Amino acid sequence: MVYRGGLENRFGLTANGGSNPPPSANGKSIFMSDLTRIFIWVGIIAVVFAILWWQGQLLRFSTYIQETREELKKCTWPTWNELKGSTMLVMVSIAFLGAFTVAADFVFSNLMRWISSIS
Repeated sequence: MVYRGGLENRFGLTANGGSNPPPSANGKSIFMSDLTRIFIWVGIIAVVFAILWWQGQLLRFSTYIQETREELKKCTWPTWNELKGSTMLVMVSIAFLGAFTVAADFVFSNLMRWISSIS
């Protein structure tokens, strides 16, 4: 038995697939509602764009992007060997910090067990 539609189809209420037709049976209205949603979103985006343009926010944003690019050109970037060395230093530091955390946890937990066993 092939189940189409909703749960009511499993109980054989109707021979054509139940009381709720599948979405594909009503394709034109689905397409129109999707098209309507697209037009609504395009309208909202256009209104927001127009408001930002009118307030000068877009000009400020483009100025920010230009100034950021100029500042990044002034930066000195590390060489490949410097980058590898720094990465290794960070990895070793994280390993040492993790080992210290595990050791301190082990010591304090054993100290707490010893204190609780005495009392």
